[in-house]
Amino acid sequence: MKNKLLHRLETIREVQLHQSLTHMKRGLEKESLRVNSNGELAQTRHPAALGSALTHQWITTDYSEALLEFITPVFQDIKRPLAFLHDLHRFTYQNLDQELLWVNSMPCLMGDELSIPIADYGSSNVGKMKHYYRHGLWHRYGRYMQTIAGIHYNVSIPDTFWSVYHQLENSGEELQDFISGQYFGLIRNFLRNVGLVVYLYGASPAVCGSFLRGREHQLETFQQHTCYMPYGTSLRMSDLGYHNDAQAGLKVSYNSLDEYVSSLQHAIRTPYPPYEKLGVKSHGQYQQLNTNILQIENEFYSSIRPKRVTQSGERPTCALADRGVEYIELRCVDLDPFSPLGITDSQIRFLDVFALYCLLEDSPALTEQEQQCNIENLQSIVTQGRDPQLRLTSKCTQAPFRQWAQEHLQKMLQVAQLFDQAHGHSAHSGVVKAQMQKLAQPELTPSAQVMTTLFEQQQPFFEFAMNRAQDTANYFKNQPLSSAEAAAFTKEARRSIEAQRRIEAEDDITFEQYLDNFFAQDACN
Repeated sequence: MKNKLLHRLETIREVQLHQSLTHMKRGLEKESLRVNSNGELAQTRHPAALGSALTHQWITTDYSEALLEFITPVFQDIKRPLAFLHDLHRFTYQNLDQELLWVNSMPCLMGDELSIPIADYGSSNVGKMKHYYRHGLWHRYGRYMQTIAGIHYNVSIPDTFWSVYHQLENSGEELQDFISGQYFGLIRNFLRNVGLVVYLYGASPAVCGSFLRGREHQLETFQQHTCYMPYGTSLRMSDLGYHNDAQAGLKVSYNSLDEYVSSLQHAIRTPYPPYEKLGVKSHGQYQQLNTNILQIENEFYSSIRPKRVTQSGERPTCALADRGVEYIELRCVDLDPFSPLGITDSQIRFLDVFALYCLLEDSPALTEQEQQCNIENLQSIVTQGRDPQLRLTSKCTQAPFRQWAQEHLQKMLQVAQLFDQAHGHSAHSGVVKAQMQKLAQPELTPSAQVMTTLFEQQQPFFEFAMNRAQDTANYFKNQPLSSAEAAAFTKEARRSIEAQRRIEAEDDITFEQYLDNFFAQDACN
């Protein structure tokens, strides 16, 4: 009897459904720290020439005023989000003076925690909420971990696929309910297998010792100020990243849209004693938005999120509950310091194949025990992924890591062939085969390449990262935008500044009332 994956692949081919894969939609969100010419975190305000971080469509900030975030529009062609991201870098470098964009996920030359400036979004109620939310993150997680950068990959399966696949699966559900359920099946399998992506593309095995100031850790030391994991793949995805006790005990269900929304909203409504002790305000200044486990949905960290475009002022969980899942956001991608954009078209092809594999493979409900197993497996790969003897030893997975990974890649190769047939080339199969080589040769992984560079050139992490940042800056500065190309970005910057002014002028309620109105959406009416 054929397994479900093979049966689905054959059926999709029979009805030519794979042709719809050419209409998948993709977008990128890339974070990069601004640093000065000495490699220290920039203390300057968000450059005015880049527009308003509150209202700009493509250039904003994340936690820190120094943490730029580039957001591409959504495209069907794999190369177009990369081309747009390329132009965003070119435009930004024409307006950065002597500053650089850090090209590694892990930061360097960190000063005192209070030297990390929290992002400012102006005087409007919505701007204040974004700013005070980040104050809450500071008090809950510290500022250091908020300087870690990555790439979020947004992808959606086309409507033309869903309408036919709904029939092939003999579903009696309404189409949107079916789509949401299928996306959650994809998410569950992603959580089971995300360690594969982290091994193949993790690029943050080392960090400056200054980032770890005052923290206990098990990392080894090289060149006095460089800390690293000998077989590590991604410090960004380790416990040194976005983590605290409140989130560690949070039980969010991925078994259905309703359970996911309910569990997140429960966390948003449930007080957490240490946060209650901190209080919402101190001496009249906001310390956090509320004293609950999560201030808002976005505080919950996961390597993948179900998403729906929200309306102005709408809560993400309410948008999901009202209109279902529209796309997914993959959040496990380190910046690749060897690529000017931090990500390549071949990596996007791999992520597409991986996402479709997770969708088509059978995906039973996750128990709490299996969720814990997934966490344990991921941390093993994060800290020891390049160890040739690594075994996954959670209660759910007892296998040599490379055997486990090879089995998944073999099945992914069959999924890749669907993309090849749809696009009329073999690029997707080629990228999966290239990843198989990394299992036999761990030295081919980005994390190994980082460590090889450090050891062979006797470079501390800072020197390596600074060299990569300067080389990348030169790469973009040597390709300046023409005046015609720059015009669209300049126009958007000016529009965004005017939009922020308009929002600030139109506020007619107090910030306290604005917050009350926002949190009154808990019931998602």
